[in-house]
Amino acid sequence: MSRKYYVCTGCALLCDDIEVETDNDVVTTVHAACRKGVARMKGCSNPMECTVGGEKADIDSAISMAATILRDAKNPLIFGHGNSSSEAQKKSIGLAKKIGAYIDDTSSFCQGPIIEAILQDKLKTCTLDDIRHKADVIIFWGADPSNSHPRHLSRYSYFPRGQERQRGWEEDRTAITIDIRRSETADICGDTRFYQIPMGGDAEFMEALVSALSNKVPKTSFDFDKKRILELGNVLKKAKFGVICVGLGLVYSLEQLEPLFTLMNKLNEVSSFHLMPMVGQYNMRGFNQNLFVETGYINRLKFNAETGETEHGNNYSVVEVLRDMSVDAALIIGSDPLSSLPLSIARYLAEIPLITIDPCNNLTATRSTVTIPCALGGVESGGTAVRMDGVEIELKKIIETNNPSDEEILTRITEAM
Repeated sequence: MSRKYYVCTGCALLCDDIEVETDNDVVTTVHAACRKGVARMKGCSNPMECTVGGEKADIDSAISMAATILRDAKNPLIFGHGNSSSEAQKKSIGLAKKIGAYIDDTSSFCQGPIIEAILQDKLKTCTLDDIRHKADVIIFWGADPSNSHPRHLSRYSYFPRGQERQRGWEEDRTAITIDIRRSETADICGDTRFYQIPMGGDAEFMEALVSALSNKVPKTSFDFDKKRILELGNVLKKAKFGVICVGLGLVYSLEQLEPLFTLMNKLNEVSSFHLMPMVGQYNMRGFNQNLFVETGYINRLKFNAETGETEHGNNYSVVEVLRDMSVDAALIIGSDPLSSLPLSIARYLAEIPLITIDPCNNLTATRSTVTIPCALGGVESGGTAVRMDGVEIELKKIIETNNPSDEEILTRITEAM
């Protein structure tokens, strides 16, 4: 009997080798997934209810009220998207164009700059399969995949025996961690392959590394063994297929990406290196790519409903439009901004009319005027999503639910406008 495999939407690795056991449309057992994946595929411990004004309501009433809120708003915001299918994201973009909304996602304050540079061909990248089969030097910079992406090392980057790396981590791969603290990933890499730098020291360490790659004596304002930097430079020069896995630690440290561009250019003068953004939410990269295809930008947009034109800039990020109190209503899809945004900004968001579409109850939902529960992507609904490396993956429904998909809900709200 042939086995049936599913895709896990626990993170942006979108592992496609997952087996599940079900009983009466409930996922009871998950095989091969990591701890995050198992929790995701078994569903919400606190599912969301359909409400209007804090009272239980039917979905038709909730959709009607959501449409009224968005129709009456002069400057609505649509935010979230990282835990939605690509089909739902495209519906959201279409709705934003129709009502002249601000539209943004969590990449606005995390991996967005890296993904944008990749889509603009400013940074050399590869696929996760390339890493598994070819990579001999892997740098985890400001990243701890042992916790953020638990199957990254075992399935793709360090432990697998790839087509060109048959001897695996024992002989064929070198894993390096550069971080401000000793993480679990750093423990795996070992003492000699862990480079601990001070907070905010990433750009300076890059500059020192460029000097080492140029056969010059590296300099840093902080106390770091120059010999170790030179040794690291020699390891990187010998790489046949190198990868830098960029985590939030690096993204938050850099005020702008020029030091990273300089390092990558130098690495590709002396060897061959690629960059991989360690995206968290399962389809954040999908939203960036879908919006990029539609508008040429990946986030931080304001649509003009009358002209169809778009305005783009940092002042249109979710953080800035809420700080400036430019928004008078918000539609939140698969996200919980009240839990993640700074308190001063979150306070304002909690005061305006909110609509939340999500499978699970969260803090934002508790303060929303309208809540609409949707099917859990990759478990209760299918579609497509884009892996952290830009590869499109098909999602298959595993179990049935009475909740519509977020794509269907967005379609109905758009039609009700």
